[in-house]
Amino acid sequence: MFETKDTDIVDLEDDDFDTILADDIKFKGNIKFTKPFMIRGTVTGKISATNDLVVDSGAVVTADISASRVLVKGRVEGNIVAERIVRVSSSGCVVGDVTSEQVVLEPGSKFSGRCTMTIPQSN
Repeated sequence: MFETKDTDIVDLEDDDFDTILADDIKFKGNIKFTKPFMIRGTVTGKISATNDLVVDSGAVVTADISASRVLVKGRVEGNIVAERIVRVSSSGCVVGDVTSEQVVLEPGSKFSGRCTMTIPQSN
């Protein structure tokens, strides 16, 4: 697995993820992770991360999310706070507030909530 920090989140492939929650899994509770994580199933609870999260097409997440970078191809109901970027693809839907340095809503995506773009921390 290569370092994903400098790779565009939309270019990540299955091999780049340490864990993939399969589409037949329904999880309820809190998830914490430090390596790239992909959700293809259903998650209800809270997600806290220091790395990348991808909510894949067909996935349904009902949770507040905190991560470095977030790509939504499925559905998220809850607030998203990302350190670097939140990207909602054309198949994605977010119902909740989004806070990040960058927010990208692709044509065709669905979004209902407030968007707050933060100023990057200078070193």
